[in-house]
Amino acid sequence: MIRVRKWLAVAAVMLIMGSLVQSGTGPLSDLTVSAWGAEEAASPAEVTLRVSNWEEYIDLGDWDEEETIDLESGDIIGVNSMIDDFEEWYYETYGIKVNVEYSTFGTNEDLYNMLTLGDEFDLVCPSEYMVMKLMAEDMLVPLSDDFFDTADSNNYYSIGVSPYIQEIFDSHEINGERWSRYMAGYMWGVTGIVYNPEAVSEEDASSWTILNNPDYRRQITIKDNVRDSYFAALGALKSELLTSEEFLSDPDYAQRLEEEMNDVSDETIAAVEDYLSSVIENAYSLESDSGKADMITGKVVANLQWSGDGVYTLDQAEEDDMELCFTVPAESTNIYFDGWVMLKSGIGDDAAKQHAAEAFINYVSRPDNVIRNMYYVGYTSVISGGEDTRIFEYAEWCYGAEDEEEETECYPLGYFFSGDSADENYVITAPADQVNRQLAAQYPSEETLERASIMVYFDTKTSEKINQMWIHVRCYDIRDVPVWAWVLGVAAAAVAVVLSARRRVKMVKTKETDYEKTARGKGF
Repeated sequence: MIRVRKWLAVAAVMLIMGSLVQSGTGPLSDLTVSAWGAEEAASPAEVTLRVSNWEEYIDLGDWDEEETIDLESGDIIGVNSMIDDFEEWYYETYGIKVNVEYSTFGTNEDLYNMLTLGDEFDLVCPSEYMVMKLMAEDMLVPLSDDFFDTADSNNYYSIGVSPYIQEIFDSHEINGERWSRYMAGYMWGVTGIVYNPEAVSEEDASSWTILNNPDYRRQITIKDNVRDSYFAALGALKSELLTSEEFLSDPDYAQRLEEEMNDVSDETIAAVEDYLSSVIENAYSLESDSGKADMITGKVVANLQWSGDGVYTLDQAEEDDMELCFTVPAESTNIYFDGWVMLKSGIGDDAAKQHAAEAFINYVSRPDNVIRNMYYVGYTSVISGGEDTRIFEYAEWCYGAEDEEEETECYPLGYFFSGDSADENYVITAPADQVNRQLAAQYPSEETLERASIMVYFDTKTSEKINQMWIHVRCYDIRDVPVWAWVLGVAAAAVAVVLSARRRVKMVKTKETDYEKTARGKGF
């Protein structure tokens, strides 16, 4: 009887393994060979997955109970770190232990430098332009066909990615390869202006020309980032064109907008350099992160900002009873993405690593985990949730009006959640003032996104020109020094040399005199 039970147990295990391999959904689908009487399958007992992400860009857990997000569908709270929870989920789901070696980077360039210096990662999360660069340099592993199988209930990314985001990823290519073949989105947003409405008018804040507006001298910060600053400068320089009725009504408006906002002709680069030089003269500072605090403390009244950090800034200001606003300039806005990609230098042909990496992407794309990460980092996920409504519930939980509020406004988000702009199931009834505050930053309106443009990847030669321009802007350009200043400088240097020579002669003579006095005193 015992032998029969053992035989039945073995048979059941083999049937399960066979079904997993056949369906392509189990951990053994690419990792094992299953046949009666075959040698022991080659499934790994343990996998090490090396992940690198932006600093403070994933939920680390340890929430207080009062931070619990109480949705109609159930409570959500981050107790453990997302990394620990993934390791546990992966083992429970696939029966394989995964050890995640998690690290962070500060900028896209930092990450690229680490890669070129030999650091090895399996899965990283750079911004769209760095993904384009990595694709162009053939450094990435494409996502597997299994990853896109929506019949697999664990493929949370493919099931839940926003139709709006998916269309962008499918319609943009590098060397004939779609973004969506290599990148799974994580967070997204737009660039705009955070401003203090008591000091800055909405009209002024709604144009990139505010950056060198002398009315706000030493009261504005801009990004210490060549791409964001270059984009903003193009918007200011082309303001009249971009807001003209003729341009806005062009049937090919979207294509023309992208062309104008990616203009890298020599003449345009020179004009951008001049403009940004005037901006730096007018600005309080160049910054990467300090602009948020500078707005909250009142050091500045306007700040070029990514929408995710804009939400954080407005939230923090509210805690100090200070009301700030967020707006997207009328000329255009840059739509940006951070996304997960797998590296050849790490993943290589290792099917076990690739399975774990794709599972990690799917795990952070599960609706409850999406909400945890959005709450923790403040940015907007590319995941809308598919038929799972919890992410929209979370948006309502954050921004929906209370029953007693009188001044409200309907804010449609069908374009993002279902792909249908007129979908009445995805309309938030929000306080009227949210239309130009956190809600507008978290989920830009469809009207705003109509004037959004992607900043494409620049080839090596163009990048060198733009980077050199940025060096001239950030560091004082010696080409701007007038002739009279050079003459004066040379003359001053010559005088310094003469005076220095005279001092040396005087010192030599003094030493000789001292020697003579000493010699006489000793009777020499």
